[in-house]
Amino acid sequence: MKDITITDSIRYVGADDTTIDLFESQYVVPNGVSYNSYVILDDKVAVMDTVDTRATQQWLDNLDRVLQGRTVDYLIVSHMEPDHAANIQLLAEKYPTMQVVGNAKTFTMIGQFFTVDLTGRSIVVKEGDTLCLGRHTLQFFMAPMVHWPEVMVSYEQTEKILFSADGFGKFGALSVDEPWDCEARRYYFNIVGKYGAQVQALLKKAASLDIAIICPLHGPILKENLGYYIGKYDLWSRYEPEDQGVVIAYASIHGHTAEAARKLAGLLEAKGAPKVVLHDLARCDMAEAVEDAFRYDRLVLAAASYDGGVFPCMEDFLLHLKAKAYQKRTLALIENGSWAPSAGKCMKAILEGMKALNIVEPFISIRSSMKPADEAALEALANRLTEA
Repeated sequence: MKDITITDSIRYVGADDTTIDLFESQYVVPNGVSYNSYVILDDKVAVMDTVDTRATQQWLDNLDRVLQGRTVDYLIVSHMEPDHAANIQLLAEKYPTMQVVGNAKTFTMIGQFFTVDLTGRSIVVKEGDTLCLGRHTLQFFMAPMVHWPEVMVSYEQTEKILFSADGFGKFGALSVDEPWDCEARRYYFNIVGKYGAQVQALLKKAASLDIAIICPLHGPILKENLGYYIGKYDLWSRYEPEDQGVVIAYASIHGHTAEAARKLAGLLEAKGAPKVVLHDLARCDMAEAVEDAFRYDRLVLAAASYDGGVFPCMEDFLLHLKAKAYQKRTLALIENGSWAPSAGKCMKAILEGMKALNIVEPFISIRSSMKPADEAALEALANRLTEA
C-alpha cells in the first residue's frame, strides 16, 4: 500500500486485507477490507487504534517506518472489536511506558480479551475530556452502541479531524477504486443499522464540531464534501428511504414463485416504476438484499410455503430486517403453496414486530403455478405499487 498522509503530522499506518473471504464471518467482501490505524506525531505520540491479527505484521512495519525510532506515549482505543483492538497487548508490551486511553467500558473489555496488566498505565476518559499531545489536543465523545457499548470517537481540535471509529466506514480495501455509497450502505445497514437512534445522537454531537477530515476505522479517509457523507448517515439512521423503487425478494423452491416474481417485475417496469430490483434469496448475497430493502421505498416478499411455514431463506431475510429495525416502507406479500399455503401468514407474523410498515392487503396466494387469475392479481398489485 502506498504511504497515506492525513496531514504533515498525522499519518496512516493501517493495512488492507484482500484475502479475507467473509468479514465478521458473515459478510462477503469481494474487494477486501481495510483496517485503519493512525499516528499523531507531536511532543507526545498517540496511536489511534490497532488492527486485526490478519494484518499485524504489516501494521507493525508501517508503525516502525512512521515512528522512525520514537516511542509511543498513548494508545487511543476507540472500539474493542478484534478487527481494531487485537494488538493492544502486543503494543503495550512493545512500549512498556505507553499509556492506554479509553472509557470505563473499554477497560472492562480489555480485561476480557487480554491478560496484560495495565496498572498505572490506564487513562479513563469521559464525555468531553481532552488529552494534550503538544500542538494537538484530542477531545473524546462517547458513542455507545455505534455499534458496541464502549465505542467513543476522538476529535483533534487543531487540525479539525474526527476519528470516527466504525462510523462512516465501508467495505473494500483502500487499494480498490470504487464508489463510496454502495459498500458504505451495505456496511452501515448490516453492521450499524439497528442503532439508528444512537447514530442520530452521535451526529448531533458532531454537528457542534468544525470537522475538516473524517478518519474512520474502515474505508477511505474523507476530506471533501463531508456534508454529503454526513447527510447519508443522517438519512440512513432515520430509516428514511434513499431512493424510489421496488425490491422484489423471492424464495422459490421449484421455480414457480420465481416466475411470479419476474412477472411482477416486468409489469412494474412496463408501468414506469423508477427502479425494480430482484433478489433470489436462495442465491444472492443476503447483506446486499438487506441493503436494497433499506435503500428503496417499496418491498415485495414472494415466498413458497415450506413445512407449514415459509421457505427458510425468506425467514432468514425477514429476521435480518427485523434485527436491523426495518421500518417506514410499503410492503406487499405473495405466497405460493401446493397443499397448505402458509408463507403469507408466517411472513405477516414476522412483520408484525416491525414499525411503520404499510402492508398492501390482501396478499396474493398462488396455488403451485400461475393461472390467469394470479396474473390479474399481479397486474393489480403492480398498479398499486406504482401509485404508491
